Amino acid sequence: MNPLNIALLHYSCPPVVGGVEEVVRQQALLFKRYYQNVKVFAGDGGQFSNEFEVEINPLLGSRNKSILRAHQALREGNEEYVEQLALKIYKYLKEALQGFDVLIAHNVLTMRYNLPLTFALFRLAQENLLPIISWNHDSPYFYDDHPDYLDTSPWIILKKFHRKIFYVVISESRKQQFAQLYGSREHIYVVPNGVDPIAFFRLDPLTVRLIQEEKLFEADLILVQPSRLHPRKNIELSIRVTHALHQQGVNVRFLLTGAYDPHEAKTVEYYRKLVGLARELGIAKQVIIVAEYKFKSGQKITADRIRIRDLYLIADALYMPSLQEGFGIPLLEAGMIKLPIICSRIPPFEEIGGQDVVFFDLNESPEHIARRILEFKQRLEPQRMFRRVIKEYTWDNIYHYRLYPLLLQILEEFQSWQR
Repeated sequence: MNPLNIALLHYSCPPVVGGVEEVVRQQALLFKRYYQNVKVFAGDGGQFSNEFEVEINPLLGSRNKSILRAHQALREGNEEYVEQLALKIYKYLKEALQGFDVLIAHNVLTMRYNLPLTFALFRLAQENLLPIISWNHDSPYFYDDHPDYLDTSPWIILKKFHRKIFYVVISESRKQQFAQLYGSREHIYVVPNGVDPIAFFRLDPLTVRLIQEEKLFEADLILVQPSRLHPRKNIELSIRVTHALHQQGVNVRFLLTGAYDPHEAKTVEYYRKLVGLARELGIAKQVIIVAEYKFKSGQKITADRIRIRDLYLIADALYMPSLQEGFGIPLLEAGMIKLPIICSRIPPFEEIGGQDVVFFDLNESPEHIARRILEFKQRLEPQRMFRRVIKEYTWDNIYHYRLYPLLLQILEEFQSWQR
């Protein structure tokens, strides 16, 4: 399918600081990440990214002197200046939005900061020029202390439902509020705000590619073992525990960072043994040996210190089933970032971990260890919250399962109006 041409609109954009401005920034980058064409229109701000165009027109803003004068004239009973500005903005938008498939207007149809812009968008919607999505974060009508003038004409347009506008709200509770305000539930869809762990954690581009190709943000549980391929690291047990978790219906990923030494015959044989075991158990896709991983393009990934840090950040637990160790640096690294630790009960790990890690005995069955991991995970409220945020509120998952399908649905319905 050809890329969509998407216009994003708000009173302001970065570097202006604000919650909606940040959502606009994140959405623009998200659309660009998935090869959509995007352009930001705002009344204030600047070219905050080199990845797409930003167009600033002060008449779209909330602090423009002409807009403020028009609002003041309204309070004095003069609507003419608002009408003139609304026509000017309408003509500008009609020309500027030529060639776009959809306009996503953040808050400008619900808030009182630029009434001429609101009127201009209503006119654009009425003329079926392109689908308009009113992305509703908030409304002054939800609060008892809203100014009295908002309940008078022409301000009441801010609580008027337009049958040719599609409405997106950011939560189920907001949907109920807007449905009551508009007197209609038609064309009101919920798409939550999201977070971008890629930017938040400053993940390396190759890590991002691994996350995307292996759909790691969709996993229920990610275990990471930063070990080189050596029999005393007991990686067979890791694979069998992964299998036991998979058998219990857990969408699990086991990330092993280490490589084998191609000059050492025993480690080459051990690597092949591990790959064979994963295939035999039917979990080859769940076991990712990062140092040997090849992208779909054929490019290989390196398990360097940056990559290991990245994997710690996206994992649910450090898993270390070693038979023997002299020390245990991964336990220290995991401790620094508050990553839960599950490890074998061997002297170095006991010395380092004390009462702050979960131990298992090396003679326990993979099934028993798997149950202990799940029980431990359930007790960790912050970890449950972490995984829920990653699965339900990352912009990438929101894009794939809610936002992009909704855009296609809206485009299809809009096209039916034009037939």
